[in-house]
Amino acid sequence: MGSETNGTRGCPPTGTLLNAFALVIYIPGSLGSFLDDLRRELVPHDNPRAHVSVLPPRPLVAENEWEAAREQARTLAGRRAPFRVEATEIHVFPVTDVIYLEVGAGEAELRRMHEAMDSHRLAWQEPFPYHPHITLAQEVPGDRVQEMRELAETRWREFAGPKWFVAERVTFVRNSAGNHWVDLAEFPLGEVTPVRR
Repeated sequence: MGSETNGTRGCPPTGTLLNAFALVIYIPGSLGSFLDDLRRELVPHDNPRAHVSVLPPRPLVAENEWEAAREQARTLAGRRAPFRVEATEIHVFPVTDVIYLEVGAGEAELRRMHEAMDSHRLAWQEPFPYHPHITLAQEVPGDRVQEMRELAETRWREFAGPKWFVAERVTFVRNSAGNHWVDLAEFPLGEVTPVRR
């Protein structure tokens, strides 16, 4: 599955939830809509919701403690101010052949968020080093990767809207059977409750 969530909302039937959680920033506005449409063009069976993963999918050591993991994410999100994220150029990851948009502005903030969040209940030994990006296509047949990359580059050049957005919220998500991702909670960035003295 790589580092993707497709943001399917709602609750799946009882018993189909999996021990796989992630923390994502959904991409709003015209940029998000364009990226959803592009991903559907590249991978027609996909049901995307454009996002940047702060924490790629991971199991929890104690699955029944997901609420505590959610609260950890809420607390840490509240300590981070909103920031600008810019999508720049299209690349392909080696090994996995995932076609993605590189992140320019906001890359350092995403790395700092990932480092802070990848701890305690949310810690996991990830199979690849964390690399902030926006996935456009994955699980692509090897003989189609170059063709799809070129199509994505053409569409990206044609897009006339803003190629950046402000990250203001993070969403804690969980996978279910059929690779449907369920939004469990959404947290605003920069809203730490002050300590009363």
